[in-house]
Amino acid sequence: MKHSNERILTTHTGSLPRTDALTELLIAREQRRDFDAADMAREARVALDIVLQKQIDAGIDIGNDGEVPRIGFSTYVAERISGFGGESLRRRPIDMDKFPQFADFLVRQIGATDNLAKVWNAPEAQEELRYDDTLSGARGECALFAEGLAACAGKFSETFMTAASPGIVTTTLLRAKNNKAYANDREYVLAVAKELKKEYDYVVGEGHILQLDAPDLAMERVIMFGERPLGDFLERVELHIEAMNIALADVPPDRVRLHVCWGNWQGPHQDDVPVKDLLPILYQANVGALSIPLGNPRHEHEFAAFRDLPLPDGMVLIPGVIDVTTNYLEHPEVVANRICNVVDAVGDKNRVIAGTDCGFGTFASFEFVAQDVAWAKLGALSDGAKIASERLWG
Repeated sequence: MKHSNERILTTHTGSLPRTDALTELLIAREQRRDFDAADMAREARVALDIVLQKQIDAGIDIGNDGEVPRIGFSTYVAERISGFGGESLRRRPIDMDKFPQFADFLVRQIGATDNLAKVWNAPEAQEELRYDDTLSGARGECALFAEGLAACAGKFSETFMTAASPGIVTTTLLRAKNNKAYANDREYVLAVAKELKKEYDYVVGEGHILQLDAPDLAMERVIMFGERPLGDFLERVELHIEAMNIALADVPPDRVRLHVCWGNWQGPHQDDVPVKDLLPILYQANVGALSIPLGNPRHEHEFAAFRDLPLPDGMVLIPGVIDVTTNYLEHPEVVANRICNVVDAVGDKNRVIAGTDCGFGTFASFEFVAQDVAWAKLGALSDGAKIASERLWG
């Protein structure tokens, strides 16, 4: 895994804007409506070429495929693992309960629900789960990424591929109450880890850094555990880290980075769990880097926690210094200030890589930032990293 040895390197969290045509096709596939597979393949390549070149033009050092072939960063697993069906009945965040006018506002902003990706109503685990033995989904995505990289005008210093963590799968695609394969949530979580291990091993074998997307490690405090004691939630976080480490048993820690966040919606977030309560458990993950949001108004101040709770030896921090839920375009000086604050708290400029709070397109059709603004934000990230590098290296 690259370190910021001579300057502050830049990356992002994974999902990037898809084309409108690809979004429509992905939703049609998820809803099991008719679609043309040739159109899907063509539009996926068009979208991939765009996101690759946009990252390179913006000066991103460590890039990926933007997750363009996926309906969602977590729900894509239902297309690769058999045993899912029906519909999960997931709680909504307690933001929506405490601020009902905000809830109404968000519904109006998102639009008609009949043409959206499944987020709060994803499939549920109804039977024993089995990952496709051919790994066709992971193989296809990696092959498409390789084709795009070979054709684009430029290159990255390193590449990464994202994958859903066992925890986000099991808190989004819930275990059906009548699922006889798993007697309880612990059995379900560990079974998902066993199946996802196949994808993790394959991605690393293809030469990419593996990023595990695990917003559950913070976000579920206000969803699944919104009305329960903090201790219950932290116990669940420990289970999710245990499952993650099982799935990563054959992957060197320096080939993995972990993304944790409080949920990618532009709401109040007033009940988010403080990062200081999470870090002692997160540090138990067998990963080489931790990606966490520090660019939004609710969590920007929490960089100080890394002074009081230092990173484990060898671990890199990827602070989010760009808010991905607002169309405000960060000034590069603001980005540089955020980076330098984190470096000061960590105490080592070589162990900080600048990133974004979360993805710009975590689910197809759920995008809160205009596409042209999203690309400009990646440019502001790189510009801010250059200013920070001048301050830190001279």
